[in-house]
Amino acid sequence: MVPTVLLGFLLGGAALPGLLVAQVGAPERLREVPFPDVKVKDAFWAKRMETNAAATVPACFQKCEEFGHIDNFKRVAKLMGGEHVGTHMSDGPVYKSLEGAAYTLISHPDPKLEKYVEDLIRIVAAAQDPDGYLYTPGALNPLQPPRWSKLSGSHELFFAGHMYEAAIAHFQATRRRTFLDAAVRNADLVVKVFGEGGRPDVPGHQEIELALVRLYRATGNRRYLDQAKRFLDLRGHYEGRAPGTTNPKPEYAQDHLPVLEQASAVGHAVRALYMYSGMADVASLLNDAAYSAAVERLWRNVVDRKTYITGGLGARRQGEAFGDDYELPNDTAYAETCAAIASVFWNYRLFLASGDGKYLDVLERTLYNGLLSGVALDGERFFYVNPLASDGKRAFNVGRPTRQPWFQVPCCPTNVCRFLPSLPGYLYAVRGSEVFANLYIASEAKFAVAGNEIGLEQKTHYPWDGEVRIAVRPARPARFAVNLRLPGWARNEPLPGDLYRYADAPKGTVALEVNGRAVPLQPGKGFVRVDRLWRAGDSIVLKLPMPVRRVVSNPAVAGNRGRVAIERGPLVYCFEGADNGGTVRDVAVGRDTAFKTEVRPELLGGITVIRAGKYSAIPYYSWSHRGPGEMAVWVPLGAPNQKGEL
Repeated sequence: MVPTVLLGFLLGGAALPGLLVAQVGAPERLREVPFPDVKVKDAFWAKRMETNAAATVPACFQKCEEFGHIDNFKRVAKLMGGEHVGTHMSDGPVYKSLEGAAYTLISHPDPKLEKYVEDLIRIVAAAQDPDGYLYTPGALNPLQPPRWSKLSGSHELFFAGHMYEAAIAHFQATRRRTFLDAAVRNADLVVKVFGEGGRPDVPGHQEIELALVRLYRATGNRRYLDQAKRFLDLRGHYEGRAPGTTNPKPEYAQDHLPVLEQASAVGHAVRALYMYSGMADVASLLNDAAYSAAVERLWRNVVDRKTYITGGLGARRQGEAFGDDYELPNDTAYAETCAAIASVFWNYRLFLASGDGKYLDVLERTLYNGLLSGVALDGERFFYVNPLASDGKRAFNVGRPTRQPWFQVPCCPTNVCRFLPSLPGYLYAVRGSEVFANLYIASEAKFAVAGNEIGLEQKTHYPWDGEVRIAVRPARPARFAVNLRLPGWARNEPLPGDLYRYADAPKGTVALEVNGRAVPLQPGKGFVRVDRLWRAGDSIVLKLPMPVRRVVSNPAVAGNRGRVAIERGPLVYCFEGADNGGTVRDVAVGRDTAFKTEVRPELLGGITVIRAGKYSAIPYYSWSHRGPGEMAVWVPLGAPNQKGEL
C-alpha cells in the first residue's frame, strides 16, 4: 500500500536530491534540509556559486545556441526549418542547462534569466509529440531508426531522465507546471511502453532510473518508482528484448549480469554511477535488503580498489571506463567530471539511507578535488578529463592540454552548471530529533526538528582552516542531538578501507566546545554527537587540526609505488611547473621534508600554498590556470630515515 505522500515539493519546499515522499515500508532515513532553506555565505563556495550564476549558466546557454542544440527543438516544433544539427547527444545539454538555471533562480533571482528560461521551455514543450515522446535526433534525422528501436546506442531514455530532473527544478523554482506536465506526459508514455507487461528493454545509458525516482518523490505516482526498479531488474536479462536493444558490449553498459549479482564496478563509469544511484534509491525507498547488499558490495569495490586520491573515478580513456582492481594510472587517468558529480549523487543517497559518515568522506574528497577541478575559476572553461599528472603537452582534455570552453559532447560543463547551485542541499540533514552537519561551509539554515523550528548559523574558513562555529537557535528550548561530522582526514583515514593511508603520525587533537566549555567527544559513524537541551544563543565550536599529511597508496597500485601525495584538510595538493621552475620532474618529498603553509590571497582566487622544502604545491582543483604545463599529484618519495621509514 502506498504511504501518505509528503507534499513538501508541491506545497513549498524540496531539494536535490531530496526525499519527497515516505519510504514504502522502510525505516526512517535522513532527509536533507532543502537547499532553498540554506544560504551559503562563505568566501569559498559562495564565490563559486556566484560565478556559476553569472558566467557558467549564460555560457552554457550561449553554447547551446551556437552549436544548434536549441534550434533542434525549434525545428521539431516547426518554428524554423532545416535538419538536425550536431550529434545524437544534443538534447541533454539543453535540459541540464535549464536545470542549472532553475536552481540558480532560487538563490540568484534574475528576471532576464527567468524570461529566457520560460521562452525556452515553451519551445521544448511545443516540440513534444502529443503522446509525450520527445527526442530531436529521431524527429529530424531521416536515417534515425524508429523510436525505441536502438536503445543500446540511442539516448532517448537518458535524455528523458534529464528532462524530468530539469522539469522538477523548474517547478520548484517557479511553481509553473508547463515543463513538469511535459515531463509527466513523457514518463507516462515510458511506463506505458516499458512497464509491467510491456517491452522488457533497458536504457543504453542509465540515468532515467534515478530521475523516475525523483519524479515519484515529486508527484507521489508509484508507477514511476516501479518503472525505475523494473529498468534495474531487467539488466542482465535478455529474454524477450527487441532486436537492436541488447547492448553489444554488455559490461560497458553494466548489462552483463543482473544488478543484484554485480560485485565489481565495470564499464562506462558515468553510466555505472547513475545506475548505482538509482539502486540506492530503490534500496532505501523499498527497504530492499538485496538491493542494499548489492549497492554496498559495489561501493566497497569502488572505494577499496578503484578511486583516485582526488575522488576521481574511471581509469580508462577507452570506453570512459573503470579499470581492473587497483588500475589507477596518473597521467592517463580519465576521471571524467561527470563521474565525480555522479559519485556525489550516489554517496549522498547512501548517507541519507544510513546516517553513516563514511559516504560523506568520499563525497567531500570528490567535491573539493575531482569535481571542483572540472571547472575553471572563471566558470567558462572545463575539464572533461581530470588526470593526476601532465607533461603539459599531451592533449588529454579531448584535444587540449588544458581546460576548454565546450566539447562536442558537452555533458561535463552542463553537469557542473546544474550541480553547483544545488550544493546547499548537501549541508544539513535531519532525522527525528537529530540534526546532522554534513559539510563545513559558512551558511545559515532554518528547518524543523520534532515540530520545533531550528536555526543554525555556521561560521568557518574551511577548507583553509579547521575551526567551525555553529550558533544553535531553536524557536523554543528543546532537547535534540546535533551530530557534527568528523571527517575521515581528521580521523587519520584518507578514505574508508586500505587503498590509501597516511605515512606520518597525526598531529593535534580534535576539540569540541559547547557554550565555551570543553565537552568529551562521542564519535560514532563518522560524527560526534552533542545531545542536550538547546536554547537560543547556545553555540558549538569544533576544532579540527589541519597539518600537512603525506599519503601513500596500497602497493597494489603500481603507478604509485615509491611515490607520495600531500594533502591538507579535505584538499589534495599537486605540484605544478608554474611554481617550480617550469618543471615537476625533480620534485620529491621525504619523511624529513619540512612543510610550511603560506596564505596567498592574490593567487588563483585565494589559496593556501604548501611549501615542501624548496618546492611549492597548490590545491589540485586550481591547477592549469596559468597555461598548459607540467603537473603531478604523486611525486617520488625521498630517502628513508635511519629506521627505514619513509
